[in-house]
Formats: sequence, structure tokens, C-alpha cells
Amino acid sequence: MKNIVVVGSQWGDEGKGKIVDWLSSEADIVIRFQGGHNAGHTLVIDGVTYKLRLLPSGVVRKNKISIIGNGVVIDPWALLDEIREIKSKGVEINQQNLIISEAANLILPFHREMDEIREDAAGKSKIGTTRRGIGPAYEDKIGRRSIRVMDLISEENLDNRLEVVLMHHNAIRKGLGKEIYKKDKLKQDLLKIAPEILKYSQPVWKKIDEFKSQEKKILFEGAQGVLLDVDHGTYPFVTSSNTVASSAATGSGCGPNSINYVLGITKAYTTRVGEGPFPTELTDEIGEKLGSIGKEFGTVTSRKRRCGWFDGVLVRQTIKISGIDGIALTKLDVLDHLKEIKMCVAYEVNGKKIDYLPASVEDQIKAKPVYKSFQGWNSSTKGIKKFDELPDNAKNYIKELEKFVETKVASISTSPERNDTILIIDPFKN
Repeated sequence: MKNIVVVGSQWGDEGKGKIVDWLSSEADIVIRFQGGHNAGHTLVIDGVTYKLRLLPSGVVRKNKISIIGNGVVIDPWALLDEIREIKSKGVEINQQNLIISEAANLILPFHREMDEIREDAAGKSKIGTTRRGIGPAYEDKIGRRSIRVMDLISEENLDNRLEVVLMHHNAIRKGLGKEIYKKDKLKQDLLKIAPEILKYSQPVWKKIDEFKSQEKKILFEGAQGVLLDVDHGTYPFVTSSNTVASSAATGSGCGPNSINYVLGITKAYTTRVGEGPFPTELTDEIGEKLGSIGKEFGTVTSRKRRCGWFDGVLVRQTIKISGIDGIALTKLDVLDHLKEIKMCVAYEVNGKKIDYLPASVEDQIKAKPVYKSFQGWNSSTKGIKKFDELPDNAKNYIKELEKFVETKVASISTSPERNDTILIIDPFKN
């Protein structure tokens, strides 16, 4: 029995949805442990496309239990809309296959408004958030004034908690010349949907302990990527949660000894959504080609992703920070018809060659990539399921990539379809 954590090794959008869906066929439990509805996974199963934002990827599979952990911030209205949307596609969701942590924090309408106010006021210094209130909700969590799922049980308690959080937000809103937020309508809106949320609510830490004693296979599903981690990413152009593998334990309520294998989802090139440093970004025809062939648009926002060459320096760094045991290489087929393929193997910052991304955003922006070039394979890899059937130049690129990042390639994805995967290491069995 193994429990696996799946994280993105870049800036997110690495194709985690397909890999998590593939792994969830073997898992019994799938747990989402951080982030909010700012991060999406797209699954394609039997020709049906599912776009998930808060629900764990296991929810679309029968006989799986999906859990939203305490580390997730939940917009309750967005969650209920997503449940209705997925149900409309024939997926059954009930109290037996979906559990929400009673300790999860809620995203409320004034969080979304604050997100928009800040982004609009920031001008050129904007972070590029999804404007869904994620950051302000995490701020309230850390400030100990947040509304949690369990607070929906008691009207008196909810009233008191809203009083505390609105005292903070209304002071800021007043200072910005914005209308103050009224408590009573929000309270009634929350009480109206409370039964729909609370029916899924349980002490998740206790359930995980039960599942472990039953030797269930648990899959911990991360959102976004390690480079967006609030501590280890390209700060301040990051998300508001910890996206590294170790936060799977904190964000669900189990010890780190519950994690047996960390799989890092890694795109064969690099993309980024929003603002911030991106050393290997391509603003030329090749960058446009990668975006077009790879359909690089956000699941949640439909924003166009910035594209660039594979950054081996960054991936090697995130592998070490997140304790990644193996990588699942995705979107190899997007590179099929490029004459030359490049991989970043170092940076130059102020005339000095370095082998890591510095912590200072000023230095990150200055970092110039040092590339190693590879000859393209100019033939289709789409749908290939065996490593030996790949073109020689593709095999060479993968082997050199694996050697440079100092971690084994566990699988290779050759199309969005779940079965178009070259399996080298099965994380549940090896």
C-alpha cells in the first residue's frame, strides 16, 4: 500500500488532471489539500470533458471517495455550482463519495471584491491573480478571523464570526472609499446554502486515519505548481498557499509519514499564466506555435499562457524543494515538429553563471538562460504507449532531461487521452 502526492513541478498547468485521473483508477481516496477555485484540472474520459476547479479529480470515477481538505479555501456558491455542473454530466455526487473538511475556510463575496480592488489599484505591479478572492481568504485564515465550514452550523456563532471579519474588511473598504459590506444579507445568504454544504462536512483527519487503518490507497492532489508556492516560488508573483508536497500532510490532517511517493508533473516545455519572471519565455513564432499546438489556455480563466523552452534549472530546483521521487513528463507530442529544441541548463545574472534561480525577484528578472540544443525528431509521438517506439531524438531528449534534473521519468504523456501514456514506473507499485 502506497500513498502518493501529485504536485506540479513548474508554474502549474502541467497536465495534472490527466495524470491524477490515471492514478485515481488505482487509488481508493483522492484528496485535494490546498488552493481554491483559481486552479483547474481538465479531464477527458470516454470523450466527455470535465473541467474541475474545487472538486478532486477522483469525483468523476465510481467507487472513489473524494475529499476537500482543510488546506483548501472554498467559495461555497462556486462549489455548489460545480457539483450541479458535474452531476448534469451523469456523475453521482453524494455524502458517501464526497467529504469536505469541517475546518476548511470559506471565500466570501467581499474577498472577491478585495482581490479585484487590489489588482486594479496595483497597475504595473499587479500579481495577475484570478480575482476569485483566494489571497484575501487566506489572509483572513492567517489573521484568525475567517469563516470556516463548521461556523455554518450555528446562526449565533456565524453572526459573531461575521462581525469580526467585517470589522477588518469594512475598515479597509472605508479607507479606500468603497461602500461598507452589510452583515445581515450575507448571513442570510450563507444560512440558506448551509445545509447543502454541511451535509458533506466531516472531520477529515479522522476519516484519513480510518482509511489508513483499512490500508486504502490515498492520492493527494495538489493544485498549481511548486514555483507558485508562497515560500518557495517566484515571490511575490505566487499564490497564497504552500503548493509543495509536504503541505499535503498539513492541508489534509495526517502526518508526513503518510506520504510514500511524490510525483512531479512536468511539462516537456514551460508555461506560465499571469505576471512574474519567466527566464525561458519565448515571445516569437516558436512561443506562439507551442501555445497553439498545446492549446495553452487556462481551465478556469481561459487566459492565454506564456510559453517557453523547458527550464531544467527550475525543475531540478523544485524537485529538491518538494522531495519529488519521479516526474510524469507531459505534452511531449507538442514538440513533435520543431527542428530544434532547447533546454535551459544554467543562468547568467550580472555576468555570473549560476545553477539555480535566485530568491530576489530583481535577479530573477535579470536571469538569462544558458541553453543546450537538441535536434528535433520531426515525426508524431501522439498516442505512443511504449518508450522503445519513440523516435531516437525524442528518446535522447528525454534521457538528457532525466539526467539533468536528477530524477527518474516515471511516465510520458503523448496526448490528452488518459491511455496515451508510456508507463515506466507505477508509483503505487514501485
